[in-house]
Amino acid sequence: MTRTHIPVLLEESIDYLVTKTNGVYFEATLGFGGHTEKILSRLGKKGSIVSTDVDQYAFDYCKNKFNNEDRIKLYNFNFSLIDVIAKIESLEFFDGVLADIGVSSYQLDNAAAGFSYSTKSELDLRLDKNLQKTAADFINNESEDTIAKIIFEYGEEKNSRKIARKISEFRKINRIETTDELKEIISLVTNPRYLTKTLSRVFQALRIHVNDELAVLKSFLENAVSVLAKGGRLVVISYHSLEDRIVKEFFKYENLTCVCPPDAPICTCGKVKRLNIITRKPIAPSEIEKQNNKRARSAKLRVAERV
Repeated sequence: MTRTHIPVLLEESIDYLVTKTNGVYFEATLGFGGHTEKILSRLGKKGSIVSTDVDQYAFDYCKNKFNNEDRIKLYNFNFSLIDVIAKIESLEFFDGVLADIGVSSYQLDNAAAGFSYSTKSELDLRLDKNLQKTAADFINNESEDTIAKIIFEYGEEKNSRKIARKISEFRKINRIETTDELKEIISLVTNPRYLTKTLSRVFQALRIHVNDELAVLKSFLENAVSVLAKGGRLVVISYHSLEDRIVKEFFKYENLTCVCPPDAPICTCGKVKRLNIITRKPIAPSEIEKQNNKRARSAKLRVAERV
């Protein structure tokens, strides 16, 4: 690992999560085990964690890191499969679920991981290398309109059409294969003052699309509630507005007891309330944490409790 990944909102997230020292907890995004270590420190001898990560390097790293810890079970599955993992473990419910949805510093900084635009690497952006299509496949094969739409919707980049048009022009000559090549294309239609932000937005958009991250998050939230014990907490840390909006709206919907039209004389929807919202407003990192870890700046923590 080229640098240590600093877990975001560490104390706050674990304070909300661990309500039973001998409970069974699910960590949806293992990463390099920062949150895992903190959870273990709060658990008794009978407490345990089940954790998963699709990133093979992170999985192998933590398998070695926690080799002598018998309170943890590790999986190399997508975290949306929390219900499947529960069945494999013969568990009906978890006492708490934590999801830190951010990409690790290792993935962002390590050229070999294929996420960095600061150094030349293959234009990959897959969190799970078993996925068939890379970011290069997408920008070389999809229509100009589709590329513009993805960059605008997932990256919130206003110059998405200019960038997509330039990509389309370049790929007619040569296939775009590396982060450097895409960076050069984007720089041709971007003011140098805003280049870093634009690159971040475009690469974020491509990563979200390639990994189908928003659909995976929605599936995870639904499955997590189905295997969350009464009184158990669902703790989610997100890093951009699209993720946070999904979590916020999901919590809001699951907090409702009825979704009938306001003018309906009686309730016929059959809606059952499944969550109480614990954090009415998202919790942000302290100024000290933001100064010490620049990647914590956009983090938002939301918590709900199973009814």
